[in-house]
Amino acid sequence: MSFEEAMKELEQVVSKLERGDVALEESIKLYERGAELKKRCEKKLKEAEEKVAAITLDGEGNPTGTTPVENL
Repeated sequence: MSFEEAMKELEQVVSKLERGDVALEESIKLYERGAELKKRCEKKLKEAEEKVAAITLDGEGNPTGTTPVENL
């Protein structure tokens, strides 16, 4: 499941819970599903963050490599 798919489903879960017209048992299932989706989205974001790097340039503006985000 992609990040976008997980976010879309999470938004649907939140919407259903906010309406308040769902039975208790269904609300519990939705809450559990929402927690799973939140965890999945956080994992995907962390993975993406780890892959992001800034291109470093030398004095003449030529690329010299990359710097991980946490070193910026």
